[in-house]
Amino acid sequence: MLKTILSISGKPGLYRMVSQGKNMLIVETISPDKKRMPAYAADRIISLGDIAMYTIDSEVPLAEVFQAMKEKENGKAVTLNPKKASAEELKNYLEEVLPNFDRDRVYPSDIKKLINWYNTLIEDGLTDFIEEEKEASEEEK
Repeated sequence: MLKTILSISGKPGLYRMVSQGKNMLIVETISPDKKRMPAYAADRIISLGDIAMYTIDSEVPLAEVFQAMKEKENGKAVTLNPKKASAEELKNYLEEVLPNFDRDRVYPSDIKKLINWYNTLIEDGLTDFIEEEKEASEEEK
């Protein structure tokens, strides 16, 4: 599921890839209005499925971090407000979810973005972070 969810540099929020055109992608916002627009390669597009969080000994895929957040929050949105939380509160929250995260390489801004993305996905009803990823890898084999 996270392979089709995109972050576009310079544009707020998350986007779902709808289709591909010549030299561009057609994306729609993950929000109630579902506004569609083109996204070009110059926009620096990255799939959430390609993002990982630094840990002390390796990197953990974002899907696994989202799954741990879902288990901690019982499938609901995170109640911690990332805009008002201090850097230490953000790091303490991530430590509850991902105990061995690298405190030197994961910045408070990264944690804010992580919480915002998670809340956006939960509000849109996208909650199967791990299962679909496993199914997709089994189909490739």
